[in-house]
Amino acid sequence: MLLSVREAFHADVAEIAAVRIAAADGLTARFGPGPWSSNATEIGVVLVMKRGRVIVAVCVGAIVGTLTLSTHRPRAINTSYFTRVRTPIYPTSMAVAPNAQGQGVGRAMLADAEARARTWPGGPGRAIRLDAFDAVAGAGGFYAKCGY
Repeated sequence: MLLSVREAFHADVAEIAAVRIAAADGLTARFGPGPWSSNATEIGVVLVMKRGRVIVAVCVGAIVGTLTLSTHRPRAINTSYFTRVRTPIYPTSMAVAPNAQGQGVGRAMLADAEARARTWPGGPGRAIRLDAFDAVAGAGGFYAKCGY
Protein backbone atom coordinates (compact mmCIF):
# COMPACT_ATOMS: atom_id res chain seq x y z
CA MET A 1 0.00 0.00 0.00
CA LEU A 2 1.48 3.34 -1.08
CA LEU A 3 0.66 5.57 1.86
CA SER A 4 1.43 9.13 2.90
CA VAL A 5 0.60 10.91 6.15
CA ARG A 6 -0.01 14.64 6.34
CA GLU A 7 -1.82 17.25 8.37
CA ALA A 8 -5.46 17.62 7.37
CA PHE A 9 -6.86 20.59 5.49
CA HIS A 10 -10.30 22.11 5.98
CA ALA A 11 -11.26 20.62 2.60
CA ASP A 12 -10.74 17.14 4.15
CA VAL A 13 -13.45 17.53 6.81
CA ALA A 14 -16.20 15.53 5.07
CA GLU A 15 -13.84 12.70 4.17
CA ILE A 16 -12.42 12.56 7.72
CA ALA A 17 -15.94 12.33 9.16
CA ALA A 18 -16.77 9.57 6.66
CA VAL A 19 -13.70 7.52 7.68
CA ARG A 20 -14.57 7.92 11.37
CA ILE A 21 -18.17 6.86 10.72
CA ALA A 22 -17.10 3.83 8.66
CA ALA A 23 -14.62 2.75 11.35
CA ALA A 24 -17.24 3.14 14.10
CA ASP A 25 -19.82 1.23 12.07
CA GLY A 26 -17.29 -1.54 11.43
CA LEU A 27 -16.45 -1.88 15.12
CA THR A 28 -20.13 -1.88 16.06
CA ALA A 29 -20.87 -4.59 13.50
CA ARG A 30 -18.01 -6.75 14.84
CA PHE A 31 -18.29 -6.13 18.59
CA GLY A 32 -21.74 -4.66 19.22
CA PRO A 33 -22.59 -1.21 20.50
CA GLY A 34 -20.11 0.55 22.76
CA PRO A 35 -18.28 3.85 23.19
CA TRP A 36 -16.73 3.23 19.75
CA SER A 37 -20.20 3.35 18.16
CA SER A 38 -20.63 7.12 18.21
CA ASN A 39 -20.67 8.76 14.84
CA ALA A 40 -18.51 11.70 13.88
CA THR A 41 -19.90 14.83 12.31
CA GLU A 42 -18.29 17.41 10.08
CA ILE A 43 -18.87 20.04 12.76
CA GLY A 44 -17.09 17.84 15.30
CA VAL A 45 -14.11 17.42 12.97
CA VAL A 46 -13.90 21.20 12.48
CA LEU A 47 -13.92 21.70 16.26
CA VAL A 48 -11.07 19.26 16.89
CA MET A 49 -9.08 20.88 14.08
CA LYS A 50 -9.26 24.12 16.09
CA ARG A 51 -8.01 22.48 19.31
CA GLY A 52 -5.33 20.21 17.89
CA ARG A 53 -3.75 18.80 14.80
CA VAL A 54 -5.66 16.29 12.74
CA ILE A 55 -3.48 14.06 10.62
CA VAL A 56 -4.64 11.85 7.81
CA ALA A 57 -3.26 8.82 6.04
CA VAL A 58 -3.81 9.00 2.29
CA CYS A 59 -3.68 6.15 -0.22
CA VAL A 60 -4.23 6.75 -3.94
CA GLY A 61 -5.76 10.16 -3.23
CA ALA A 62 -8.28 8.91 -0.65
CA ILE A 63 -8.13 9.39 3.11
CA VAL A 64 -7.97 5.96 4.74
CA GLY A 65 -7.03 6.95 8.30
CA THR A 66 -7.20 9.83 10.71
CA LEU A 67 -5.79 10.71 14.12
CA THR A 68 -6.06 13.83 16.27
CA LEU A 69 -3.09 15.13 18.28
CA SER A 70 -3.57 17.66 21.05
CA THR A 71 -2.11 18.91 24.30
CA HIS A 72 -5.64 19.02 25.77
CA ARG A 73 -6.16 16.10 28.15
CA PRO A 74 -9.24 13.99 27.36
CA ARG A 75 -11.61 13.70 30.32
CA ALA A 76 -11.17 9.94 30.58
CA ILE A 77 -7.40 10.09 31.12
CA ASN A 78 -6.25 9.99 34.73
CA THR A 79 -2.84 11.67 34.70
CA SER A 80 -1.77 9.98 37.95
CA TYR A 81 -0.98 6.86 35.87
CA PHE A 82 1.57 8.75 33.75
CA THR A 83 5.02 10.19 34.31
CA ARG A 84 4.86 13.96 34.78
CA VAL A 85 6.13 15.83 31.74
CA ARG A 86 5.95 19.42 30.59
CA THR A 87 4.15 18.84 27.29
CA PRO A 88 2.19 15.59 26.93
CA ILE A 89 0.62 14.92 23.55
CA TYR A 90 -2.67 13.04 23.46
CA PRO A 91 -3.56 11.08 20.32
CA THR A 92 -7.32 10.59 20.10
CA SER A 93 -9.97 9.63 17.59
CA MET A 94 -7.81 7.22 15.61
CA ALA A 95 -9.86 5.70 12.85
CA VAL A 96 -8.86 3.55 9.90
CA ALA A 97 -11.26 2.76 7.07
CA PRO A 98 -12.35 -0.88 7.40
CA ASN A 99 -10.98 -1.79 3.96
CA ALA A 100 -7.54 -0.43 4.95
CA GLN A 101 -7.24 -2.02 8.39
CA GLY A 102 -4.36 -4.41 8.98
CA GLN A 103 -2.21 -2.77 6.28
CA GLY A 104 0.02 -0.49 8.38
CA VAL A 105 -2.13 2.65 8.33
CA GLY A 106 -2.38 2.94 12.11
CA ARG A 107 1.35 2.27 12.55
CA ALA A 108 2.18 4.94 9.97
CA MET A 109 0.00 7.50 11.75
CA LEU A 110 1.58 6.70 15.14
CA ALA A 111 5.08 7.06 13.66
CA ASP A 112 4.05 10.42 12.22
CA ALA A 113 2.56 11.41 15.60
CA GLU A 114 5.91 10.68 17.29
CA ALA A 115 7.75 12.87 14.79
CA ARG A 116 5.22 15.69 15.18
CA ALA A 117 5.42 15.49 18.98
CA ARG A 118 9.18 16.11 18.82
CA THR A 119 8.62 19.38 16.96
CA TRP A 120 5.39 20.51 18.65
CA PRO A 121 4.84 24.30 18.56
CA GLY A 122 5.67 25.90 21.90
CA GLY A 123 8.22 23.23 22.75
CA PRO A 124 8.66 19.58 21.95
CA GLY A 125 6.21 17.06 23.33
CA ARG A 126 7.88 14.98 26.01
CA ALA A 127 5.44 12.09 26.02
CA ILE A 128 2.64 10.57 24.02
CA ARG A 129 -0.16 9.51 26.33
CA LEU A 130 -2.38 6.82 24.92
CA ASP A 131 -5.74 5.68 26.15
CA ALA A 132 -7.72 2.73 24.83
CA PHE A 133 -11.09 1.21 25.64
CA ASP A 134 -10.77 -1.69 28.08
CA ALA A 135 -12.99 -3.82 25.89
CA VAL A 136 -12.77 -6.34 23.09
CA ALA A 137 -12.91 -3.46 20.58
CA GLY A 138 -10.18 -1.53 22.39
CA ALA A 139 -6.87 -0.71 20.74
CA GLY A 140 -4.62 -1.76 23.64
CA GLY A 141 -3.31 -4.79 21.77
CA PHE A 142 -2.59 -2.68 18.69
CA TYR A 143 -0.66 -0.11 20.73
CA ALA A 144 1.35 -2.89 22.42
CA LYS A 145 2.31 -4.32 19.00
CA CYS A 146 3.51 -0.83 18.06
CA GLY A 147 5.83 -0.75 21.08
CA TYR A 148 3.72 1.22 23.55
